[in-house]
Amino acid sequence: MVPQDEMNGRREDNTRENIAYIRQMLGELRQVALGEGADMLCYLIEMAYVEAGDVQAGRRPRSLSPRGPINS
Repeated sequence: MVPQDEMNGRREDNTRENIAYIRQMLGELRQVALGEGADMLCYLIEMAYVEAGDVQAGRRPRSLSPRGPINS
């Protein structure tokens, strides 16, 4: 059986990797939107990109819900 601390550590590592992946994909999507001249879409994607960066850096919580993420 895997100790709870180790499972929590793995979950936290997965979360960091997932947020980094989301941010990377948002950066790529922003470039596509920019190339298409979709200004509003570009803006919204950029806001999500900034939010993901803040979460990644620990400046913002992952969830605004007091219960935390759905899968916690």
